Amino acid sequence: MGSIDRYIFRTTLASFALVLVSLTGVIWITQALRGIDLMTSQGQTILTFLGITGLVIPALILIISPIALMIAISHTLNKLATDSEIIVMNAAGFSPFRLFYPFFYATCVVALLVAFIAAYLAPDGMRRIKQWDAEITADVLTNILQPGRFAQLDQNLTIRIRERQPGGVLAGIFIDDRRDSKERNSIVAERGTVVKSGNGSFLVLEDGNLQRFETGKRDPALVTFSRHAFDMSKFSNQGHDVTLGIRERYLWELFSPSEDDPVYKQVPGQFRSELHDRIMAPLYPFAFAALTFAFLGAPRTTRQSRNFSIGGSILAVFGLRMAGFACSVMAVKSPVAPLIQYAMLFAAIGGGVWMIVAGIVVEPPPALLEAINRSNARIARLFGRPVTA
Repeated sequence: MGSIDRYIFRTTLASFALVLVSLTGVIWITQALRGIDLMTSQGQTILTFLGITGLVIPALILIISPIALMIAISHTLNKLATDSEIIVMNAAGFSPFRLFYPFFYATCVVALLVAFIAAYLAPDGMRRIKQWDAEITADVLTNILQPGRFAQLDQNLTIRIRERQPGGVLAGIFIDDRRDSKERNSIVAERGTVVKSGNGSFLVLEDGNLQRFETGKRDPALVTFSRHAFDMSKFSNQGHDVTLGIRERYLWELFSPSEDDPVYKQVPGQFRSELHDRIMAPLYPFAFAALTFAFLGAPRTTRQSRNFSIGGSILAVFGLRMAGFACSVMAVKSPVAPLIQYAMLFAAIGGGVWMIVAGIVVEPPPALLEAINRSNARIARLFGRPVTA
């Protein structure tokens, strides 16, 4: 790799890193704000909040990387064209295809990054989010119950505590249990503690009373107790029973899912769609790079406008990505949709390389330019007339 190639390679990757960090940061903030309830309603620390929301960053990078590469290549080519460096390199014997070499090397780096994220890093982050979320919500008495607030743990189970005391003691406990349609239990206790054993988790209540309202009976049954164990095992699974979704599976797990997998039995088409999305993820940087360079990489004079080419590259990349999303959705029900998506990607790469090798300069049609010039002249005459009373 010569000095010119290294210069373009470094410039492209530096621009890519800057755009990637900027776009990922903006989108991550919008996603992180959705999980702000971790600190408000569940009493988690800022470190836990940042840790959980930060695990989604690899999945964001997976989508943003090809777009960031397109912007980086566009910026680098525009910089080279503004400084007339493309014209000089072309005069020195650099063909458009030869100029594409350093951009291709940068695309290979991005494609390797995307492949690693798609195969391992993104699903690993998603499964860590699910595991962490299960551990947070497992012990609801520690993380959800806030003093002075009514917390609905189940559809018909509500608990309130007055305060937390040292040693994990909960004071002023009220429980309204209507999970059994034949009876309703209301429990009031002075204090309680959480006890975990091999049989499950229990809220051991002390010095309280239980009122049981049974269907068909007029008066409630009142029981006073010194100690009473309330079963909380349903809400304290400690995150062991976590069912991994499709996005939490590594790439090699999508190739041969077990026939007994309950998720695979329910949505086998989604496994196919996700598998092909992961395989095609590293191909998008090559398609975006080829299309962007095909529209913007040809040598032009400073008098030739690049606006039409920039708009054309954006439309081509946007259309390809939208068509890819549509094929991913259709792949859930149709095994032919991934083949169409592969064909579109290879057609985009092949078409872009052909345009680069042929040295095709993308310019607006003469008829369009003439229409624009006539419109501009008409507007100039309209605003150039003196205003008469």
